[in-house]
Amino acid sequence: MKLLHVIASANPSSGGPLEGVRQRGMQLRSEGHTVEIVTSDDPAEAFVKEFPLPVHALGPSSGGYGYNGKLVPWLKENASSFDAVIVNGLWQYHSFGAWRALRNAGVPYFVFTHGMLDPWFKRTYPLKHLKKWIYWPWADYRVLRDARAVLFTSEEERLLARESFWLYRAKEHVIAYGTTTPPDDAARLREQFLAANPELRGRRVLLFLSRIHVKKGCDLLIRALAGFAATQPALHLIVAGPDQTGWVGQLQQLAQGLGVADRVSWPGMLRGDSKWGAFYSAEAFILPSHQENFGIAVAEAMGCGIPVLISDKVNIWREVRSHEAGIVAPDTEEGTRALLREWLSLNPEQRRAMGRNARALFEERFTVDAMAAGLLDVVAGRSVPDAVYSGW
Repeated sequence: MKLLHVIASANPSSGGPLEGVRQRGMQLRSEGHTVEIVTSDDPAEAFVKEFPLPVHALGPSSGGYGYNGKLVPWLKENASSFDAVIVNGLWQYHSFGAWRALRNAGVPYFVFTHGMLDPWFKRTYPLKHLKKWIYWPWADYRVLRDARAVLFTSEEERLLARESFWLYRAKEHVIAYGTTTPPDDAARLREQFLAANPELRGRRVLLFLSRIHVKKGCDLLIRALAGFAATQPALHLIVAGPDQTGWVGQLQQLAQGLGVADRVSWPGMLRGDSKWGAFYSAEAFILPSHQENFGIAVAEAMGCGIPVLISDKVNIWREVRSHEAGIVAPDTEEGTRALLREWLSLNPEQRRAMGRNARALFEERFTVDAMAAGLLDVVAGRSVPDAVYSGW
């Protein structure tokens, strides 16, 4: 099968949607399928050249909306050579452009919303939501309405998507989502990471690994850490990830003011062995996010056998709780303190048992094999989308 992904950018700092495209694409390619992507990036960008799948970069684009006049003509000319087109994400021109090019074409297109219809955005950014309402009926509403299927990675995401706009119509379908199995040489990767970060030896490390953004609850983490600093002198927090909004400086000032600046490390974006070494050096992964569609890093942590401490706004929280693969609490300051309090109250055997449960859950639900197979099934018609859901 030959698949084309349409996504705004191949920049790895853009987060989970691109990582899902990359990992699923690599798996499908290993099975003999062809996977390519089209983006609005400048083709001269290094990350375009380094991406492991063929990238058709049509940029540079203009403005925050990412308008690109080359996208529609390119899709009209080339889409027919693919069996299906997968649109990743909303709210930028790539999704509307795909609809313009494909709505009357013979090539089916499918849409991953990647959590972008979560009502958290509506509540948190009401002015932006009002702006979206202005073009919603003419753009993204039509993108979803005319898709062969709108794909969600959890039942929680599907239900939440219905709450953002009363004008909503889609052939909804929940499919498996996941990530590659982590490397299993944990001892080597841990030692390599600790050799590069000797100040972490002997520490009880908690790892946050995600984009550093206000919706991720990083400030809650620092405040919660400060609450246990006096009684837990070995506790140390790693905040790893790209700073997309310039928030790190404020967070560092917060840590300084709370007296825990020396208890927080800021390594930036980690990749390859450094990323896996960070996972294997941590006793738990923590993400008190206010909104998280899936959380590939959550799945990666479980794949490493690392328990996950997450908020109930991470859409796979029900699975984590039911399998006792971690601890779940509200996305508040008190909720984040509760995550740490419960974790610190566990004895070593209880923590090890939780890690085993995390690994078992990963293997059952969140492998890249299941993710690739799920997409193929829906594209090939072996897995039929649910009946159309209409909010109006």
